[in-house]
Amino acid sequence: MQDRHLFEYAVIRVVPRVEREEFINVGVVLYCSKQKYLKMIYELDHNRLRALSKDIDLEGLEENLRSFQRISEGGNDAGPIGLLDTASRFRWLTATRSTVVQTSKVHPGFCIDGEDTLQRLYEQLVK
Repeated sequence: MQDRHLFEYAVIRVVPRVEREEFINVGVVLYCSKQKYLKMIYELDHNRLRALSKDIDLEGLEENLRSFQRISEGGNDAGPIGLLDTASRFRWLTATRSTVVQTSKVHPGFCIDGEDTLQRLYEQLVK
C-alpha cells in the first residue's frame, strides 16, 4: 500500500442556467499531496452545451475554464490565487459556488500515478 497515495478529485461541471440545475461534466481536477500533483483537464462539447442552452457564451465559458487551468498550474500568470500553495489552490478550485462553472463534491481515492488516474477519471466521468 506504500506505493499508493491518497488523492482527491472533483468533476468540473458547466451549469448553463443555474436556476434549472442542469449540468454537463466537462473536466476533472485532481490533487495528490504526496506527489505534489495538481492538474485539471477539460473539453467543451459545444453541441451538448447548446442543447442545454442555445444562448450560452462559449467564449466566456472557455476563458473561465482556462482560468481554472492556470490556477491549477499555479504561478504569476494565475493571479493571487495562483501564488497559493497547491492544497490551497485545490480547495479554492473546489469551493462551492453558484456560477456557470462549478465542481462536484470532492471525492478521495488511492493512486500510484496522479496523471494516469486523472486521465482514467476523465475518460469515465466526462467522455
